[in-house]
Amino acid sequence: MYAITIREPGDPDVLEWTEVPDPTAGEGEVIIDVAASAVNRADLLQRQGHYPPPPGASEILGLECSGTIAEIGEGVEGWRIGDEVCALLAGGGYGQKVAVPAGQLLPLPAEVELLAAAGLPEVACTVWANVVMHARLSEGEVLLVHGGAGGIGTHAIQVAKALGATVAVTAGSEERLESCRQLGADIAINYKEQDFVEVLRAETGGADVILDNMGAKYLDRNIDALKADGRLVIIGMQGGVKGELNIGKLLGKRVSVYAAGLRARPLEQKAAIVADVRERLWPLVEQGSVKPIVGQVLPMAEAASAHRALEEGTVFGKVLLAAKS
Repeated sequence: MYAITIREPGDPDVLEWTEVPDPTAGEGEVIIDVAASAVNRADLLQRQGHYPPPPGASEILGLECSGTIAEIGEGVEGWRIGDEVCALLAGGGYGQKVAVPAGQLLPLPAEVELLAAAGLPEVACTVWANVVMHARLSEGEVLLVHGGAGGIGTHAIQVAKALGATVAVTAGSEERLESCRQLGADIAINYKEQDFVEVLRAETGGADVILDNMGAKYLDRNIDALKADGRLVIIGMQGGVKGELNIGKLLGKRVSVYAAGLRARPLEQKAAIVADVRERLWPLVEQGSVKPIVGQVLPMAEAASAHRALEEGTVFGKVLLAAKS
């Protein structure tokens, strides 16, 4: 098969479309003929040499895909060759075939095209695990999403609105903020011109839950933006890895700070998240309340261009890589 490989850590030009060995299905795994994968921030970090895959995972980039089951390994039940699926991966999505633990498979949702479904598994599992399963966002609460125009943000807006929450987002242009409003965002904050803490306090008194991709840069201000008993969930480090916490603020507000990745979780944890997503989120996808937001589709062989697009921050929603152009 062909896949995207990394010649050496560096800029997008180090990505190459080369012939590699086909994956094999181990016990409890299936082989998917990949229709498409999606570009995530973690892929950019791995390309630069900053985010190696977990032990035993494929060195090939790609944390999600859609496609058709081509082979079923020993011990797999409930799936058949020919089933159209999408899948959460620890790696391997930027290739024509990928091996996937069966517990990380999701059926193709009704009314969603196979190509577009490639942009669902990573964002769905990330948002659902952190905002719903851990932070317990509920009807009537306020969610603040930093980076509302990205793949995670566009998905989080829709999930939170479907759950009956008020949604605030940050983004860097009026055009991107307007797109967030069209998805259902109630409060749109231009982080280049406005202080999100002041806006939230004026509009809602603060946030109950914050989904943060910035890390250190926003740490103290996120605490200021939370209401009493609020929950800060950190899923990214775009603003740095080291920050300072005022414990007095935490105690005074009774807030919690939680940081969680998805890729390195044990298989049983990933399977539990995927099962909950299938049971509780997939019906919202199938009824159209939550949709994959696709901003750009490129041939997989042009992954370098896709990485540049994500780095430039001009795409609204997900950037997809089609395995067959």
